[in-house]
Amino acid sequence: MWKKPWQLKEGIIIGCGLVATGLLLQLTGGPINWDLFAWPANIITAGVLLIVAFAAHLMRKKVYLFRYLSTTQAAIAALLFAVGLTILMGLTRQVPSGHAPADTIGLTKMLGFWPFILVYLWITIILLLTLLRRLAHPSWRDIPFLLNHLGLLIVIICGTLGSADMQRLSMTVGKEYPEWRAVNERGEVKELPIAVQLEQFQIDEYPAKVLLANHVTGRIVSAQPKVKIIKTLEKAAPVSSKDSTWYVAWPSHGAVTALYVEASGKRGWLSGGSYLFPTQMLTINDSLSLAMAEREPKAFVSTVHIYTKTGKNIRTKIEVNKPFEVDGWKIYQLDYDHSKGRWSDVSVLEFVTDPWLPAVYTGIGMMLLGAICLFFYAPRGQRKEGKNDLG
Repeated sequence: MWKKPWQLKEGIIIGCGLVATGLLLQLTGGPINWDLFAWPANIITAGVLLIVAFAAHLMRKKVYLFRYLSTTQAAIAALLFAVGLTILMGLTRQVPSGHAPADTIGLTKMLGFWPFILVYLWITIILLLTLLRRLAHPSWRDIPFLLNHLGLLIVIICGTLGSADMQRLSMTVGKEYPEWRAVNERGEVKELPIAVQLEQFQIDEYPAKVLLANHVTGRIVSAQPKVKIIKTLEKAAPVSSKDSTWYVAWPSHGAVTALYVEASGKRGWLSGGSYLFPTQMLTINDSLSLAMAEREPKAFVSTVHIYTKTGKNIRTKIEVNKPFEVDGWKIYQLDYDHSKGRWSDVSVLEFVTDPWLPAVYTGIGMMLLGAICLFFYAPRGQRKEGKNDLG
């Protein structure tokens, strides 16, 4: 072992050493805090990494370790550890961003897990040294190789160091005044260069459903009872007398959906209620009653006015899964006041920005272009290299 030239087993030992070092760092200092790498710390870190890699490339003739790191054997060993940790990440339920790991070791927050970070740092250094070695003697036939490896390098560096600059904030907007303050995952208030004011909030709901329930135990007996719906009022209000309650059309704030139904020889009104009016059930016998299930939202949309520090004044609609993008921010429809339902007078929007995402997309595009280039360059023969590629 450790006899030159180094083979795969030496690479596996290096990987085990990195995992052991990472576990020691994890147990003594906790998971890595990516917030420390927010701009400009991330670009400085990337610059230092490039300088270190370039210095290692210049010293590769004198330091065998640096020469070994640009070999196929080292790359295979690093990929084995990376794939193993990535599979472990996929098998372990990860906590949301901004939360502490749910286990003592830190496997539930793999992006902050030191062994995971050190292994991917190892891959990054291998990529840098390999690219520098190829760029020292460039060839047209190296274009697919350079595109693939440089694209992967960009994705790894920008996807990790750039994550510190990603922001995901929620903002509750109303009709009274524009709101420019949002809250992050930790409950911290952030002022944005964008203000939003709600003009109208709308919900498109699925049709009302009738349930048969045991009003003694509170359990659902049937979700599809045999019921004849005689009349439907989408927006109604109850009118009560001493003996009965009926519903009339009432297209105003707090209105309810009301159904006039017949079941088991009895007729009566059903309503799911609202924040303004109570629910209405129809008693069938001593233990069973008909009730209206809470209507489920099919879609909800906010009509808003957006004001930016750059002078933009935009009126637009924001729907679920249809974000609006302005000044580098994507605005998503997130939530509303469930207690008021379709009469909610506020809307919860999510603001997301990731300034490094275009660089990540560029890296992915380079890898795709490199794959396409292989069709043109591969048939001409592959570059012959030494057994251990220690050059």
